[in-house]
Amino acid sequence: MNPFELLKTSASSKARLGRLTTAHGEISTPIFMPVGTAASVKGLSPRDLKEIDAKIILANTYHLYLRPGTPLIANAGGIHRFMAWDRPVLTDSGGFQVWSLKELRKIRENGVEFRSHIDGSKHFFSPQSVMQAQREIGADIIMAFDECTPYPSTVQEAKHSLKFTKRWTQEAMDYLREHPPLHGYPQYFFGIAQGGMHRDLRKEAIEQLIDLNPDAYALGGLSVGEPTDIMYEIADYSTDFLPKDRARYVMGVGTPWNLLELILKGVDMFDCVMPTRNARNGMLFTSQGVLHYKAARYAQMIEEAIDPHCDCYTCRHFSKAYLRHLFNAKEILALSLSSIHNLHFYLRLMEQAREKIENDSFESWAHEQIQVLQQKAP
Repeated sequence: MNPFELLKTSASSKARLGRLTTAHGEISTPIFMPVGTAASVKGLSPRDLKEIDAKIILANTYHLYLRPGTPLIANAGGIHRFMAWDRPVLTDSGGFQVWSLKELRKIRENGVEFRSHIDGSKHFFSPQSVMQAQREIGADIIMAFDECTPYPSTVQEAKHSLKFTKRWTQEAMDYLREHPPLHGYPQYFFGIAQGGMHRDLRKEAIEQLIDLNPDAYALGGLSVGEPTDIMYEIADYSTDFLPKDRARYVMGVGTPWNLLELILKGVDMFDCVMPTRNARNGMLFTSQGVLHYKAARYAQMIEEAIDPHCDCYTCRHFSKAYLRHLFNAKEILALSLSSIHNLHFYLRLMEQAREKIENDSFESWAHEQIQVLQQKAP
């Protein structure tokens, strides 16, 4: 059953309003998913995530397979019980992580042999084993095991990669048909369209996926080093061929302005480590632009909130001077407070985007925001 309902498409762009229904809750789109790689969003508790009203989080099969092991999560009753999170979860298949190991992996016809980045132990991922792992984890949305096409790549290299992804997606779907969910609720399968930066191969990849009829579609192999304008171009081209009645997900993207640009091009779902990783490194996204809160000029700003237009816990209670002090003192609280703000900012931006699409004012608002958000905050 298709879990996605398209509610509205803008008359002035490809921007869409939708609703994704899972056993653990409904998700209004466009949506951003905080990344909880190892069943934990770094520095935040499930209570923190609920306070910023995160509707869905992402975890990673590769990392959970290695530690603590997906059978243990299955024995705990699935990832929701294991991490005390009763809202939806999406698991990335681990294809990108295995691809990024480079010197530690070998791609074969039936899967990928790799060595753990933790202890060097040898492992093998096949489409079937990755689906088994995701059945054990019990996420609401599970991803195909794909072969991520690098950038740059020749047409021949991208074709070779696409061949693996097509075969592995078919094998994954065959496995899922023969092995039902383990935890008593449906899991929706997202296919991944690769093809590099080659338009004809992107179209071919999408057509192949449509023949397989997954529950929804993701565009993989973007934000892997290509110039931003090429990412936008490929995403814009690809959404012309994606089924209108299915959710569309661009994986691993990006900045707030990236998200707004891609919503204009017809994308519904996003994830990225950027808001939490950048927060831990001293960078915040605000309504006034990008703010590097560890800068010396904030040392005496004891009355100034991080973002005067933000109502997150951090901005309601703490000053720029205090957050800078925590960072310089190497207090863990700095990382939690800054992550709370950045994730809250991303989620409110998506909420505003949905409101603007609903009242037919998204395009002008988005273009204005794209300019403002890239500036240096005062």
